[in-house]
Amino acid sequence: MATSADVVGRAREIADEVLFPAALRVDGADRVPAAQLDLLASEGYYGMAAPAEAGGLGLSWPEAAALVETLADGCLTTAFVWLQHHAPVRAVADSPRPGIRDRWLAPLARGEHRAGIALAGLRVPDAPMRVTPVDGGYLLDGQAPWVTGWGMIDTLYTAALDVSGDVHFLLVDATAAPTLAVRPLELVAVRASATVDVHFDQHFVPAERLVDRVPYADWSRSDSSGSAMNGFLAIGVAGRCVRLLSPGPAAEALAAELDAVRSGLLTADSATVPTARAAASALTARAAAALAVQTGARAVLLDHDAQRLARESVFLLVFGNRPVIRDALLADLTAPAPAPKIGQVAGQSGE
Repeated sequence: MATSADVVGRAREIADEVLFPAALRVDGADRVPAAQLDLLASEGYYGMAAPAEAGGLGLSWPEAAALVETLADGCLTTAFVWLQHHAPVRAVADSPRPGIRDRWLAPLARGEHRAGIALAGLRVPDAPMRVTPVDGGYLLDGQAPWVTGWGMIDTLYTAALDVSGDVHFLLVDATAAPTLAVRPLELVAVRASATVDVHFDQHFVPAERLVDRVPYADWSRSDSSGSAMNGFLAIGVAGRCVRLLSPGPAAEALAAELDAVRSGLLTADSATVPTARAAASALTARAAAALAVQTGARAVLLDHDAQRLARESVFLLVFGNRPVIRDALLADLTAPAPAPKIGQVAGQSGE
């Protein structure tokens, strides 16, 4: 049986030999090639969040973080689509509802059934996603923005609020219908993630698709700090930038900072996740900028990885942010630079 070291080691091979060489081509595509996602499924990576007894990898938190980082180092777009799958897997594994785990967990863990998330509809203050119980199930109404992987997933793990203030989590077929419409989003990066807005209009979901029901206040508290795991997408992109830099002081300084930021994310709790996430995004922006500067004029050519990584760093500045992450990141990015020493202006030492 493969060990966790084997899993991450194999992911490094895939990142370097399959994902990174194809990343520029994927960047210009309409969707991630099916062969890449099928490869991740064949390696068992769709079971990252599933317990071993259910056919999952049974990885610890640091091991799972290393897997996310490694795949994002190879191709952010592929890793981004794949990462959406794991929140539904965890939810199904922990579901208190009869039959949910037995029906859904094994196919999800094997990657035979692939899932995305439609949770951001709860974060629309004036018009959150709504759910209404009816005979035999539920009706969904509203818009879920930023749904990733459309056309590459089978199921949407969807959250909506009822009139009593409870959040319902439902497994919805990811198929267009008269009551379910999508609007593609034109992104500056990860375009092949096929990210869309999904609009529900009295869309019926059978009762047996209910995964859980929790008070909105409980969900809001857990959601407010954001996901530490998402920060490892940024760590992966920063790591690739550092690896592409020529050896020297700049690469060494960024590599040391990368180690520190990674450690901060691994040890963060709910109170410190926002600052750890902000540090990861800020580092990625600096690493991508350093790579562009060192590369020179070729960095603005569309066939060069430096411009792709720079655009991805912009995407990661805003992806998955909450107000507390945004505020910490703005503070980091706008902190005054140290004043130059007298006599060292304009590159002159003054000697």
